[in-house]
Amino acid sequence: MELSRDISVACIQAFADNQRDDSGLTYLDALAGCGIRGFRVANEAQAEVTVNDYSLAAYELIKRNAKSLQQNIHAEHRDANALMSEARFNVIDVDPFGSPAPFVDAACRSASKMLCVTATDTAPLSGAHFSAGVRRYSALPMNTEYHAETGIRILIGTIIRELVKYDKSATPVLAHATEHYYRAYLLLDRGAELANACVRSMGFIAHCFACGHRYVLSGLFPTLRSDCAFCGAKVAVAGPLWLGTLHDQKFCQQVLENLETGVFGTKMRAAKILTLCLNELDTVTFFDYHKLLRELKCPPVPIETLVSGLRAIGCRASRTHFSGTSIKTDADANTLKRVLLDLSCEREKARPNRG
Repeated sequence: MELSRDISVACIQAFADNQRDDSGLTYLDALAGCGIRGFRVANEAQAEVTVNDYSLAAYELIKRNAKSLQQNIHAEHRDANALMSEARFNVIDVDPFGSPAPFVDAACRSASKMLCVTATDTAPLSGAHFSAGVRRYSALPMNTEYHAETGIRILIGTIIRELVKYDKSATPVLAHATEHYYRAYLLLDRGAELANACVRSMGFIAHCFACGHRYVLSGLFPTLRSDCAFCGAKVAVAGPLWLGTLHDQKFCQQVLENLETGVFGTKMRAAKILTLCLNELDTVTFFDYHKLLRELKCPPVPIETLVSGLRAIGCRASRTHFSGTSIKTDADANTLKRVLLDLSCEREKARPNRG
C-alpha cells in the first residue's frame, strides 16, 4: 500500500497548498490500522491529524508509534461512524478493508473540504458480484471491458448521493483504479445550487453486448430505449453513477510535481499513474484493444497508431490509466472498428511481399 500512501500524501500536500486561509488543516484517518498514513500526513503535509481505529491492538500500536516517532498525533479508539457523527474535520480519509459503503454517510456529514475514499470490493462495484453491488451501493453494476471505470463512477455516485442530502457538493479531482482497489479524491463545497448541479451530473451507461455500442443517459430518472440504435439488440444498463470528470488537470499537475520533487518510495510508479490521468480523455467508457482485434479478426497495429488514426478523422482519443491495452475515444463503436480495419489493411499492404 506504499503506492496508495504516496499518492495520498502528495494529494493532501496539493490540497493544503491551495487553502486560502492559514487556520490549519484537520485530517482524520478514520480506519487507520497501524496509523502510518496519518503519521505521514502529519509529517509531510503539516496537518493536525487524528488517527482512529476500532481495534484495541491497533490503537495501542498507534500510541506506541506516535511516542517513538515523537509526533503530536491525536489517537482515538472509537467506532468510526460514531466519531465522524460527533466531530468535524476538514479532510477525512476512509480506507477500509472491503467496502466503504457503511462509512460514507457519516463521512459526508463530517468532512467540510475534502473526502478521500478507497474501495477494495472491486468485484461488487464492477459487476462480477452483481447482487452485492446492488445491495451495497444501490446501483446496477455491469461487467464489461471498462468495468473498472464503471466501478469508480458508481463509487463516486454513491458518495455524491449521500452528500447532496446535506446540501453539499463534490468535485472529483483524482480517481484511479490500481491493483486491487479504487481510490477517489473529492473536493467539497456547500450550497443547494451546487448540490443540484452534482445531481445533474449523475446518470446511467447503456451498453450493447452484441455490437459494443455504448452511450450515456443523464439524470437519475432518464427515459431508456431497450434496443441498440446500431444493431437492434437489447441493451444493458449500469448506474446511477457519476458522469462528470474524474480528474482535475490543475490539481493532478500539482500532485505530479509534488511526487517528482518530494521523497517518495514509489515515485516512478505514482508519477506514471498521474501522467496517464492527466492525459486521459474525459469520456465515460473505454475500449479494450485486444477485444476489438479478436472481434474483427484483423492483424494488429500499434495502439498509438490507432489513437492517431482516430484523431486524423476528427475524433478525440487517448490512452487510459485503467488498462494498458485500452483507449478512450468519443468515436462510436462502429467508427472505431472501421478506423482499426482501415489501418490494419494499410499496414498489411505496406508489408513487403515475402512470396
